[in-house]
Amino acid sequence: MSRYDTYFLMKCEDVGDYVQTKYPGHFAPDAKLTAKEIGDGNLNYVFRVVEEASGKSVIVKQAGEALRISADMHVSTDRNRIESEILQLQDKYAPGLVPKIYGYDTVMCACCMEDLSDHELMRYALMRHEIFPQFAEDITTYMVNTLLKTTDVAMEHKEKKALVKSFINPELCEITEDLVLTEPYNDNQGRNNVYPPMADFVKKELYGDEELALAVAKLKFEFMNNAQALLHGDLHTGSIFVKKDSTRVFDPEFAFYGPMGYDIGNVIANLIFAWDNGRAYGAEAFCQWILKTIEETVDLFCKKFVACFDECVTDRMAKTPGFREAYLASILSDTAAYTGTELHRRTVGMANVKDVTTIKDEAARVHAEKVNILAGKDYILHRESFKTGADFVAAVLRADEAAK
Repeated sequence: MSRYDTYFLMKCEDVGDYVQTKYPGHFAPDAKLTAKEIGDGNLNYVFRVVEEASGKSVIVKQAGEALRISADMHVSTDRNRIESEILQLQDKYAPGLVPKIYGYDTVMCACCMEDLSDHELMRYALMRHEIFPQFAEDITTYMVNTLLKTTDVAMEHKEKKALVKSFINPELCEITEDLVLTEPYNDNQGRNNVYPPMADFVKKELYGDEELALAVAKLKFEFMNNAQALLHGDLHTGSIFVKKDSTRVFDPEFAFYGPMGYDIGNVIANLIFAWDNGRAYGAEAFCQWILKTIEETVDLFCKKFVACFDECVTDRMAKTPGFREAYLASILSDTAAYTGTELHRRTVGMANVKDVTTIKDEAARVHAEKVNILAGKDYILHRESFKTGADFVAAVLRADEAAK
């Protein structure tokens, strides 16, 4: 009987033996392996396992039973099964843009995958104001292929419904429904992290705005009832590895069937957080690249979406003249709204972003947070008016002026 026949939370000293036991042949039987915990997320434990002699390596990711930010918040360990299956499916639709999965262990709730240590986490690279010219091209290819190709437009409808059932993810969706689409607008659980100099501004612009509350209430129930496409569900710069000529998306444990705009909006909002940081530190060239990348991300998505739609559409009614354009317009409207909610929740909610929280100058951080809140409101309240990349960039510049 193997010690891995019953779930337990592994430590570094367990992981080498675990790989040799569960994945024999990946390393030589007598290989000397070392393991280091490298994860910095809230839900999982991520280990890098290296063979000392050759440098060959793998990643082992195990789901914990409680959130690392709060022992009182428990989520199903089945999320790692979902993540492993999602990555294999996404590798089919967008090869070379996600890590390879070697296997998933249903008992230990752990997956073994390709090590991407030659890449780096995009958030930290952007906080050093590094530029990645290929990013817009890569991320739009990833989003169009993984999103559009998993909709009823492209898939046989029964097959799509089977995927909806397989990837239902109620506990992690509840986190999104609470932390993204409820608490930033009322702090009803008392869990928001509001920067003290921003307290009055947040109370006025978020907690006290009834028009905004109504718009987000409508958005929340759209989110809960629109099984449009198979989403990553948490697509931000902390879930993307980059190097100059490569982009890899990982960590889709929040994956479920929902509105496409949620993924796209998360990407745009997190680029705005990088812009916040660059602006605070006077990185002008970097900030211009960020704005250009936001514009390109929206416009390339639209261009590739149209081409992919025409190539992949299978439903007869979806071929009706005018439907494609209306479908895309609804996605852009959703994208704007979810850009707004991500800007808000990462600024005042339970899980802030380091791009903003590490800004040392108080006035610069206050300005950045005001930009996020004002731009977010613009995106949500005027969601139907965002149709091009230039429209999305203009909202940032409007908020920048208003925040002054």
